[in-house]
Amino acid sequence: MEEEELQKAVYAYLRKKGFRQTELVLQEEQNRLSSSAQSDLAVSRLDNDPARYHDGYSKLRSWAYSSLDLYKHELLRVLYPVFIHCFMDLVAEEHMQEARTFFHTFREDHELMHLRDLQKLEGILSPSHLEEMELARSLRQNKVKIKLCEYSYDLLLQYLQKTQSVTMLGIINEHINFEVSAGQPSSISDDVDVVALVGSSQDIAKQINQKEVRWGLLEDSVEERLERPVSDSEKPEGENKEVDPEDSKQKRSVEGGKQGVSVKKLKKDKLVGATGKNIRSETSTVSIAPRVKPELTLPVMTTEVEQSILEDLRNRVQLSSLALPSISFYTFINAHNSLNCSSISHDGSLVAGGFSDSSLKVWDMSKIGRPTKTSNSQGENESVESEHLLGLEEGKRSYTLFQGHAGPVYSATFSPFGDFLLSSSSDSTIRLWSTKLNSNLVCYKGHNYPVWDVQFSPVGHYFASCSHDRTARIWSMERIQPLRIMAGHLSDVDVIFG
Repeated sequence: MEEEELQKAVYAYLRKKGFRQTELVLQEEQNRLSSSAQSDLAVSRLDNDPARYHDGYSKLRSWAYSSLDLYKHELLRVLYPVFIHCFMDLVAEEHMQEARTFFHTFREDHELMHLRDLQKLEGILSPSHLEEMELARSLRQNKVKIKLCEYSYDLLLQYLQKTQSVTMLGIINEHINFEVSAGQPSSISDDVDVVALVGSSQDIAKQINQKEVRWGLLEDSVEERLERPVSDSEKPEGENKEVDPEDSKQKRSVEGGKQGVSVKKLKKDKLVGATGKNIRSETSTVSIAPRVKPELTLPVMTTEVEQSILEDLRNRVQLSSLALPSISFYTFINAHNSLNCSSISHDGSLVAGGFSDSSLKVWDMSKIGRPTKTSNSQGENESVESEHLLGLEEGKRSYTLFQGHAGPVYSATFSPFGDFLLSSSSDSTIRLWSTKLNSNLVCYKGHNYPVWDVQFSPVGHYFASCSHDRTARIWSMERIQPLRIMAGHLSDVDVIFG
């Protein structure tokens, strides 16, 4: 009331002094200020209205679907990120009923391409879930990159300016980055690759790139123990004892006829030892690899297996100009079932091949050329009739047949010790086989599309896979679910290096 009395007093003073024009200007200014306050109040009420998300998205959706076919598929890419952020904003503002209604009204538009994300987002029931759920937190903290042609981008801007849709404009500006390209719009088949989630900043990428990458031998590994000085107790008997000429003379007199054989063997050992020393001296200039502390727990190795590996490593020929490697070639002939992949065990005793008829075949190199009966291994239970038919052909095959996949086998890999074999297929599964039992042990399911490659780790137990679903996954033999899922590629992950 004081302001009104003050205004009346000012008007009365202006009329008394005859300032009529000043009084009119002051009245106009007062009316303008009051109308502006009313409009600001109306806008604030509109900003708190949950219906603005439904109306704004519904209009944007109708406009995108009614666009020209040449640009429609590009404009429809904008709908999914706008849809999920409208839903999450409603949840953040605690309009739970309106959020559920909005989600179920427009959900069908995106189920074909984003069904898994929608199933996860459907579980958001309170604002606290937005912080607890990794997917929701990632979507709110990062931006979506969408590729559009220049004309499609101009059409979208014209629509937003014409409709004055402040809510939709705010969501698009805050959560979407557009990559505008000149020329014609991209094809519909590229829709999967042109929408990607990218960080709003490069902090995460910098943090990953700053991590030190180390190379070398794992600490306390078998290879490291090999490089340690060999004690006298571990040396072969022939290396521990030096031959004395007098002792050799006494042995000649005692052993008689056996003397010739022992002397020949001794000369041969000396010759091999001298050659080995020359080779080792030639390769000793190579720098010793650094030691790396393993971040994953290494599987326990039995003493017998460890000793056999150490013995094998010690007996390996050191390659040089004096000792060139021996090479043996094997050829797949008549591979009428389309050979997709092959793998050789570490000791070279087994060779596996994956075929397009969903079969996996394993050859034993020591049995090639000899008539042997082969066993047929099935990942699924087979009927008695099929067993009988396969039994008729058993004697004709020189390989072990593994069956269980429902599509072409694209990759196969042996474990470091050769007792296990992994295979991946277009049926989106990975199977673990036992080369001792000739049977399927585990079927790993997790990928959504064909699995292109699978590789054992150098220590066994762990293995990695990659797929058409644009992810790579790390597994352990004892778990049917992956330990890690590495997502972020915009296209297929084709190969894993073991």
